[in-house]
Amino acid sequence: MAASTIDYRRPGVFTRLDADQSPLTERLPTTPVDICKITQGLIVHPNDAASLPIPPERLAEKNLRGTSDIIRSLTSLDPAPLDVPRPAHLRVVGTCRHFALVSCALLRLQGIPARARCGFATYFIPGKSVDHWITEYWRTDERRWVRIDSEILGQNLVAAPEDLATGEFLTGGEAWRLYREGSVDPDSFGVAGVAHAWGAAEIRGNAIRDLAALQKIEMLPWDEWGRMEASYQGATGPDYDSLMDMIATTCADDNPEAIAKLYESEDLEVPTHMIFTS
Repeated sequence: MAASTIDYRRPGVFTRLDADQSPLTERLPTTPVDICKITQGLIVHPNDAASLPIPPERLAEKNLRGTSDIIRSLTSLDPAPLDVPRPAHLRVVGTCRHFALVSCALLRLQGIPARARCGFATYFIPGKSVDHWITEYWRTDERRWVRIDSEILGQNLVAAPEDLATGEFLTGGEAWRLYREGSVDPDSFGVAGVAHAWGAAEIRGNAIRDLAALQKIEMLPWDEWGRMEASYQGATGPDYDSLMDMIATTCADDNPEAIAKLYESEDLEVPTHMIFTS
């Protein structure tokens, strides 16, 4: 792992737990896969929640930004420690970003370098690359980041969801690079279940969200800042695409200092008011 100004062993603003939540984590497993699998007993996807006896107002839980808030909502329904799986209707309603974020938080709690990644999964809809978040953790013995999809552990969508193969998940920057090379159809990239949010603009959006995640600022999948809204409206030009090229190259190089420097530009840095919301 490159020398880093970013310590992925330590929590960020959205992956920290409150002091009074520490007892909930005392019986956590120690291996990365077992840690990540715990999230399946804590979180339920909004699509699955629709068939459960969950009040409609609880669907707003998908907007919870921080792990501490997610856990507080969870324990208001069931105060058991986090290693205890909940019945589906007593889990927090959350998207793939919730699975990735909480996995990342619990891995860091165990001193395992971890980070959430924003991009696209190729295994949900044949021929489509679907908006998705996964987790990476650093495997010291192999000197590499391992990509793990906590949401689908134990399923057969891919051969090894605990160690995703090359191309099964693409970060926003990786997808952008393939688009610019002409290797993929940008209209095959987007958000499942909606007619809009497909195409190059969605790839741009996820490239920027992934850059922020590498700074330990894991925003909601629908958050927009800088010129992202203009991009979705088709109102950006070649200069913005060149900025996406820089994101793709910088994130692929995985140099923490270069990532931090690029992130600090006006178009890419998340405004403080979006991070520290009341």
